[in-house]
Amino acid sequence: MKFNTRRGGGYSATLAAQLFDSSKPIHSLSLDLEPQMKFEDGKRTNEIQAYKAWFTQAGLPPFEVKFEKKVSLPAYLSVVEFNNIEACEVSYNIYFRAVDLKEVK
Repeated sequence: MKFNTRRGGGYSATLAAQLFDSSKPIHSLSLDLEPQMKFEDGKRTNEIQAYKAWFTQAGLPPFEVKFEKKVSLPAYLSVVEFNNIEACEVSYNIYFRAVDLKEVK
């Protein structure tokens, strides 16, 4: 996700709260988690350091969220809530991470 405003400092729950509209649901787009491999000395290792999945909310482009541990993804287009979602801006790109997610019934 790209924005034209500069914000400093690492991951922040406050930034994530500013980007999402709490009155609109967030939908899961991924069917499977994508492993993020660890790199050492500029070379990819076979070690998985995190998992990523795609989500969407009306009014925002699709966005990817990183999870340090393997999470259980709900069915395609299920409404979800994140546990401890945070956002970070690097070179006008927004990156998200969360501890976990749950399907909202």
